[in-house]
Amino acid sequence: MSPTPEDLTIIKDDMIAFVEGHGMRRFHGYVDYDEVQCVMWETGTNPDGWKDFVELAKTAGAPFLTMHSWKLERDELDELVQRLAHSEFSDGDDVEDARWLRAHVGKVGFLQLGWAYQGSMFLCEVSTEWYERYQRLLEMSEDFGGIPIDESDPDDES
Repeated sequence: MSPTPEDLTIIKDDMIAFVEGHGMRRFHGYVDYDEVQCVMWETGTNPDGWKDFVELAKTAGAPFLTMHSWKLERDELDELVQRLAHSEFSDGDDVEDARWLRAHVGKVGFLQLGWAYQGSMFLCEVSTEWYERYQRLLEMSEDFGGIPIDESDPDDES
């Protein structure tokens, strides 16, 4: 059995209470690893490892933490299913995987906490298995959706 529940709403609520209980504020925002230098926190097998992360931020003198949560919305999932169904490069299993995710609509699947220290962002992320599957399917649909293969370019014809 996975130590991470299928809905992270309770963990999100615990994070909010824990951060505020330490006298820290929350800045609602997502930190993109591609944009800034980041160091990822490893919780290992400890499902409450994020608490150590918050305590370290407090010890380091961080006045606030960034916090982001992501919930699966029906319209996002429907769009993903449509893109996969119309893609030449996905198979029926991918579409079925995406449809399987309907059982998780309305659930929180990803949480991110972060704080800045000496020019780097320190991040702690918690995600569900179904969120990882969703991300894989989303990346696949973005990689292959709408990319014309073997179509002539009008500029090449001149």
